[in-house]
Amino acid sequence: RRYVRPYYFEFISHVIRNRHFLYFSNAYVKNRWAGKTIVDLFTDEFKGRSREYYVRAVKCGRLQVDGQTVQTGYIVKSSQKISHFLHRHEPPVLAGDISILQNEVDVVTICKPASVPIEAGLLQKEYVAKVVGVFPDGEISGGAGKGANGKQALTRFQRICTDGTRSIVLCKPVTGRTHQIRVHLKHTGYPIANDELYLSGNFCPRSTKGTSASTAIPSSDPNNSAADHGSKDAETDEGFDMDPMCTNCPNLAPVGYDGDEEGLWLHCVRYTGPDWSYECPYPDWAFLDSVSTKKMKS
Repeated sequence: RRYVRPYYFEFISHVIRNRHFLYFSNAYVKNRWAGKTIVDLFTDEFKGRSREYYVRAVKCGRLQVDGQTVQTGYIVKSSQKISHFLHRHEPPVLAGDISILQNEVDVVTICKPASVPIEAGLLQKEYVAKVVGVFPDGEISGGAGKGANGKQALTRFQRICTDGTRSIVLCKPVTGRTHQIRVHLKHTGYPIANDELYLSGNFCPRSTKGTSASTAIPSSDPNNSAADHGSKDAETDEGFDMDPMCTNCPNLAPVGYDGDEEGLWLHCVRYTGPDWSYECPYPDWAFLDSVSTKKMKS
């Protein structure tokens, strides 16, 4: 990741505790949402919270339509504005080491811990993933065409190596949808080997303590939280510590990323822009015991 100076990270412990704030989100009713009750709409589309939560949110005015409080049976119409007010928690991140890849006059390029979020621009990105099974040789395309939401989604995959049980795969997303690589690998039949959200049956747990943030699909998940399907209008954390309707309170840190947990076996290894390209070393998990380093890099 490239950062223009000045920029710094400060890591205090293995897991960075998250902050919380008040959050307003606006979204406009799509044509395919029209005709549903507001409770059904949120239950069907934003699965990060239960139906019971959305019923309570409508009754207490946390969910509004065109700025007005409505009944739980209210049927939404196309283009109406829906506002959601909630207590928002930032997800925890793993505090791994940060290595400097290049230190230039105006730009510092670093290899960040996988769980630290970024705002990516118009870049070409390449990832490596460790998947279940022997991934086919040659280039494989995942998700070609339009998905259920009508948006184009495409990822190209190339096997780097395999030990007969798992494979290291190069992933080149052509589009940038939420969880795109993870979903496409699952649909090809070769899910990421420790992806507890998209992997069924036996899997390699990411934490020695059992479940992690991935399986619970907490409200901070960008693919499931209604708060992420609109624009952030206001935020503050002054004088607001507990929210009786918050799905994370009173535990301010969401479940996951305990001291014994490692990140998802998916990591970006190359960023390419109009006139530059940066690479970072492969993570330790990307080296299979029975495969030589030379073959991995070839």
